[in-house]
Amino acid sequence: MKKRIFFITIILSIMSLFLSSCNLIKLNSNTSLDYISGKGDINVHYIDVGQGDSILIQVNNKNLLIDAGPKSGKNDLLNYLSKLKIEKLDYVIATHPHEDHIGNMADIIKKYEIGAFYAPKVETNTKTFEKMVDALKDKDLKINSIKAGVDSIDLGASTKVSIYSPNTDKYENLNNYSPIIKIQFGSNSFLFTGDAEKEVEKEVLKTNADLKADVLKLGHHGSSSSTSEEFLRAVSPSLGIICVGIDNSYGHPTKQTLKLLEDNKIKIFRTDKDGSIIISSDGTSIRIES
Repeated sequence: MKKRIFFITIILSIMSLFLSSCNLIKLNSNTSLDYISGKGDINVHYIDVGQGDSILIQVNNKNLLIDAGPKSGKNDLLNYLSKLKIEKLDYVIATHPHEDHIGNMADIIKKYEIGAFYAPKVETNTKTFEKMVDALKDKDLKINSIKAGVDSIDLGASTKVSIYSPNTDKYENLNNYSPIIKIQFGSNSFLFTGDAEKEVEKEVLKTNADLKADVLKLGHHGSSSSTSEEFLRAVSPSLGIICVGIDNSYGHPTKQTLKLLEDNKIKIFRTDKDGSIIISSDGTSIRIES
């Protein structure tokens, strides 16, 4: 009898460790056994590229890449995409022309077949931006302007892409050109914000857009310049993802932002602590791996 209890205890311990390592989160009770094994219909990869953003969305055999991280994260990004055996990026979005978001965009354009390329209507005279434009010209790709109301990004069945910003072509701060994008898949939804700051959040709130989402990618790496309390309430996410570098010099994410998330009982995942984060959904339930 004692031996039997001992073996049962060992088995339960192993199962507990396995579930813990998978970092499995069930947001409702409808999760199936197949789904627990990881067979989701949409996969969102928040890729650890250090202090910057790069997010890959895979759904209906289509790939959408939002940003390409800083130059310092080039190997991490290209190796990650290589392991996924990516051959074509159906859509690529450069949220705004800061190096930590487009540092590797020229390399991405050169390496992959790209269906359509999107960016806000703003230019800079940096070498990084110029290399990106040159790479696009070399492949005869045009820049499609991304702004509020654009509806030309089609990710297939059961998937809706909504663009809520930018709402103007004249922002003083380059961060504010970042599009706020919502992707709805079944009953689950994801909100992406680039580095959009509180000024743009306020603009979008005034439009009464449906911002509610299960997963929020925090604006500007968790800086206090983004994620106002009013905006967070409108999104009302269960999960908050912060793309940020280890011990970065900017102090991201700020204590203020982390406290706001904790006060609102939002589960936080960070690339500096959790590495690359993968969120999968079958349209009703969400599974997380990090």
